[in-house]
Amino acid sequence: MTATIDDGIKLPGSKGEHLAQAKFGTTRRALAFYNKQMLTYLNPLMREFIGYQELLFIATSDAHGECDCSLRAGSPGFVKVLDDKTLAYPEYRGNGVMASVGNILENPHIGIIFIDFFQHTVGLHVNGKACVVENDELPHLPNVSLEIIEASQIRGGRSPERWIFVEVEEAYIHCSKHVPLLKKLDKKIHWGTDDVQQKGGDAFKAKDCSRPWHREGSVSDG
Repeated sequence: MTATIDDGIKLPGSKGEHLAQAKFGTTRRALAFYNKQMLTYLNPLMREFIGYQELLFIATSDAHGECDCSLRAGSPGFVKVLDDKTLAYPEYRGNGVMASVGNILENPHIGIIFIDFFQHTVGLHVNGKACVVENDELPHLPNVSLEIIEASQIRGGRSPERWIFVEVEEAYIHCSKHVPLLKKLDKKIHWGTDDVQQKGGDAFKAKDCSRPWHREGSVSDG
């Protein structure tokens, strides 16, 4: 089933989304949301909102649909809006697992949510298709500003290893009614550190727990 309006134009959302709306009686409410809140691009207020965010949550999946959710953070403006259909965020050095990047290499679909916990308690969903861009590719891409190229250079010991570019397909509000208003406190950020304590140590005491893929002597911990 593909939901359409009277002139045959396909509505936003997945087949499952529309099936759920019909099953649970929310079709009319959902249609009002599509028509009043959802865009296929970033309008000026959305672009401004992204410009002062310091974190975002991303959802990706591999070719089989196995999902992963992760966090990205940086100084305000670390996510760059290239135009109303394109944004980019940097990939900094992490734990080396590359779960999100690996998923994007298999399956470009990505879901992003920005949440302002500190002022407006409102969120912004951005869904679209992502690709991995290496730093040396940036000068050869259209619409890439000098700001992004400069951001890819080492400053203060912190440099993006690569970038994720996202082609925007959906952009819409996450309402503020259940978003807590938080107080931001000072915290010294040790960007790119390998110091175990600064990274949180073994906070969940997982190091000595059993795992099905590990056999003593079979895997090097490097």
